[in-house]
Amino acid sequence: MQFYILAMKFSNTLVYWYLQNNRDLPWRKSKNPYFIWLSEIMLQQTRVAQGLSYYSKFTTTFPTVFDLAKADESTVLKMWQGLGYYSRARNLHFSAKHIANELDGKFPTSYAEIIKLKGIGDYTASAIASICFNEPTAVVDGNVYRVLSRYFGIRTATNSTLGIKEFKSLAQSLIDTSQPGTFNQAIMDFGALHCKPQNPLCESCPFSDSCVALEKKLTKELPVKDKKIKVRKRYFNFLVTKTADNKTILSERKGKGIWQGMYQFPLIESEHSKNQHEIRNSIEFTSLFPEGGTLSLFNTKEIVHKLSHQHLYTQFWVVETNPIKAADILWENIQDFPVPVLISNFLDAFQPTK
Repeated sequence: MQFYILAMKFSNTLVYWYLQNNRDLPWRKSKNPYFIWLSEIMLQQTRVAQGLSYYSKFTTTFPTVFDLAKADESTVLKMWQGLGYYSRARNLHFSAKHIANELDGKFPTSYAEIIKLKGIGDYTASAIASICFNEPTAVVDGNVYRVLSRYFGIRTATNSTLGIKEFKSLAQSLIDTSQPGTFNQAIMDFGALHCKPQNPLCESCPFSDSCVALEKKLTKELPVKDKKIKVRKRYFNFLVTKTADNKTILSERKGKGIWQGMYQFPLIESEHSKNQHEIRNSIEFTSLFPEGGTLSLFNTKEIVHKLSHQHLYTQFWVVETNPIKAADILWENIQDFPVPVLISNFLDAFQPTK
C-alpha cells in the first residue's frame, strides 16, 4: 500500500510537470503509429534538434508506410545520411515493406506484435504501444534510467542484465495505467529537460523533497554504468580518384557492417597510419592504377571518426590519373549516392577542379 501511494504521487507529479513543460514536437500531434515509429527510430542515438529536420523530410517524402516500402534502399539511405547508425534505416525500410506487403499496411496494435518487427526493441515497442494504443507498457531509455536511479537512489548498473530487468520492473510499477502514453512521454521529457545528465535543475525540481540522489549528494554518481568495452582503432585510407575526364570511383559496401548499402571510395584498411610511399606501392593501388598517377594527401592531419565501439583514423588520398574503366561516375553526379557522414564531410570540403 505504501509503494502504491508513492507510485501514485510520483506519477501525478510527473504528469503535472509534463502538462506544463512538454516539448512541442510534430509527432505528438498524431496517434498514427507510423509517425510515432518513425520518430522513435530516428531519435535513437540522435538529439531531438537534429532529428526534427530528418523527420520532416521523411514524412514529406514518405507520408505513408506504403511510400516508404516502395522506395529503394539507396534512396532511404541517402535521406538518412548524417544520422548515422544506418542499420536503423535498413531495418525501418525492411519492416515498412513487411507491414505494407504482409500486413496490408496495418500497423500491429499490441506490444507483443510490435516488438516482432525487425529493428524494434523493448523501448520502441513500449512507446508505440502506449502512445498509439494506450497499452500500459513502460518505456526505459537513458532518460528514464537517469530519473529513476536518482530519485530512488539505485546503484545497479543500467547496462547490466540485472539493471535492465530491475529498471523495467520499476518503471512498469510506476506507470499511470489510465494514461500510459502521457506518462511515458512525461518521464522521457523530464529526463531530457530537467533531470539532465549534467547540471540537472535540482533547485526547481518537483521531486526535490523526496529524491534520494539530491538528499545524499549522489546526483553526479547516478546512474551507474559498467565500464565500456575497449574501443577498436582502425586506419582507413580512401583513394579519391579524379580522372582527366572528371570521373571517379565509388562502390557499394556489401555484407554486414555499419555502412552496408552505403557508397565509398576504394579503401585501403591498415593496421597503422600509412605514408605516401606505402600507399603507392600497395597491391590495392597498383592493381587499380597500373599506369600510376599523381598521388597527394588531402587532409594533412588524420580525421578521427568516432563510433560507439571503434575509432576510424582516416586519410583521403587524391589520385589524379588518365581515364580508366573503373572510374565511371561523373563528379557532378556524386551527390546522388548515399555515403557515410565521414565521406560526406570530405565531399563538402573537396572541390575537384572542373
